[in-house]
Parts: sequence; structure tokens; C-alpha cells
Amino acid sequence: MRPILIAGNWKMHKTQAQAREFLREFGTALQSSSQDSVPLTRTVSERQVILCVPYTDLAVVVEQTQGSGIAVGAQNLHWEDQGAFTGEISGPMLVELGVRYVIVGHSERRQYFGESDETVNQRLAAAQRHGLIPILCVGESKHQRDQGLTESWILEQLDRGLAGIDLEHLVIAYEPIWAIGTGETCAAQEANRVIGLIRQHVGQAHLSILYGGSVKASNIDEIMAQPQIDGVLVGGASLEPKEFARIANYQALATA
Repeated sequence: MRPILIAGNWKMHKTQAQAREFLREFGTALQSSSQDSVPLTRTVSERQVILCVPYTDLAVVVEQTQGSGIAVGAQNLHWEDQGAFTGEISGPMLVELGVRYVIVGHSERRQYFGESDETVNQRLAAAQRHGLIPILCVGESKHQRDQGLTESWILEQLDRGLAGIDLEHLVIAYEPIWAIGTGETCAAQEANRVIGLIRQHVGQAHLSILYGGSVKASNIDEIMAQPQIDGVLVGGASLEPKEFARIANYQALATA
């Protein structure tokens, strides 16, 4: 069975004090919401919760989650181990803090900070070189979808981004750009179809592929009922302890 990953991406939110408060509330909410879940196929114990937090919060969150089973991820890394790259963070720095995962190629990095498939590829290689598990984000814009380019665009992103990358130590997240932070969610069946296409193209049956884009407590059960979807990458809803706890404790309904 493929690993189930429930990852929260805090983006540029929460000070260290706010991170500590979140974790206190999240621990309680996680336990409480698990009482209401009805796992029929995949149990809570089979799920890996990951918190991808800002750089300034990493040490605090790693410390506060020791022994909890929660993994910590960063939101980016540089491809070089050190050098004159002001404002960047390297793989060895993340490893020293106890980070296990790192998001690479998020659409906001591509849109606002000039990330290309080539630099994404370099960052993926750097993550794997240091034993970090990268979460590669791919996805199409509304214009590309309307033009019927969804499949070709995503497959091109995969081909360029994954050149020379170890597919055994990798997670992919399908994030349709038009559904990120818009409140508009890709239909669960359509997300399932695209993720199945990604899996087929990559050729790794055991690869965990997540869905991201306006995931919330009200739609998590339907999303996770899809056979190709192995978890979620959650943005805004991961900032609210009770909401994210309900997402982590989704009701694993029988697959249709």
C-alpha cells in the first residue's frame, strides 16, 4: 500500500510563538477528531502528517513534535550546499535541524520568484543528495486548462523536472494553479484522473501522489475516497488546528 501523506503548507504565516500555540491546539484537536473518524480502508496510524513551515519556525516545530509522529518539512531549498546566495537555505542546514521533507517547485515559487523546471530539477537533486524527501509540485493554470493543455503541460513539467531524479525517494503533488487559494476545488474525480495519468507517465506504482488546491474539512473525505490520491498538500486550512486535525483524521471511505 502506498504511504498516505497529509501535508500542511503554512506558506509565510506564523511566528514561533504562534507555531507553539498551533501545536498545542492541534495535538488536542487531532486526538478529539480521531474519535469521530470511521476508517474503513486506511487507518490513522498509516497516515504521515507533515508540517511544512517557514524557515524561522523549523527548529521550534521540530523540537515541539519530537515523539509525536509528525514530520517537519521546509518550503524550499537551494541546490548548492553553501555559497554567496543571500537569503537562501541549503540542504545541510535543513538536515541539521531535523527536517525530513521539502516542497520543491510550488506554483507560487514559479510565479513570483522565477522558478523554472531546470532550477526545480536542481533543487530536487540537492534534496535527495542530503536524504531529504522532496515534494514536487506540478499543475496547470486556468488558461492552460481551458485551452486543453492540462495533460501536455503537466507531462512536460514532469519530464524536465524529474530528469536524473531518484523516483524511489520522491513525492509528487498535483496542484492545479486555478484551485490554489481560490476556494475553487478541482472535482475529486478529475483530480483522480490527472493523478492516475501522472502515475502512469512516471511509471512508479508505489509513488505517493497528493492533491492540493482548496482542500478543507468539508471535501477531504471525498478527495481521499479516490483510488489514485494518496494524500493532500493543504494551504490555508492547515493554519487552523481544528480544521487541519479533521483533514488529518479524514474518514477513509470505501473506494467506489
